[in-house]
Amino acid sequence: MNRLFKDKEHLVRVAGLFLAGIVLFVVARAIFVPKGFGQYGHYRGGALADVRSKPVVYAGRAACVECHTDEGDRWKGGKHKGIGCEACHGALAKHAADPSALKPAKPDAKTLCLSCHLTNVAKPAKFPQIDPKNHMDGGLCTTCHDQHAPDKEPKK
Repeated sequence: MNRLFKDKEHLVRVAGLFLAGIVLFVVARAIFVPKGFGQYGHYRGGALADVRSKPVVYAGRAACVECHTDEGDRWKGGKHKGIGCEACHGALAKHAADPSALKPAKPDAKTLCLSCHLTNVAKPAKFPQIDPKNHMDGGLCTTCHDQHAPDKEPKK
């Protein structure tokens, strides 16, 4: 029997290390994990109140199309139908609430279009990509393409 536990001080040392690790974990968790974390899954419960306290800056696509029906019709069924209006035009909740309060700036088509369509080997080959030097020779994309329905007939 003595032979079985002849190295018991090593076992006690390993058990002490595990216990110290567990205590350290519990203390660190109590210090670094914010209150309310885990209340709604892997989120901090207070985050909802934090987000709710911020002003609404985006109106949403439905608010845009409510007034700009012609743009909404062109945009439907097009390749850009999955892109929200405010992704290109910016946050427009103020404009939706009162059109005279904020006039949305027209985005610079040359830089905006190229932010997605500039040739990049990391993008899927099927994704429309261009080399601006060869494709448009310094011109604007909107000279030939409708920004809301670029896959439809090019502008004349």
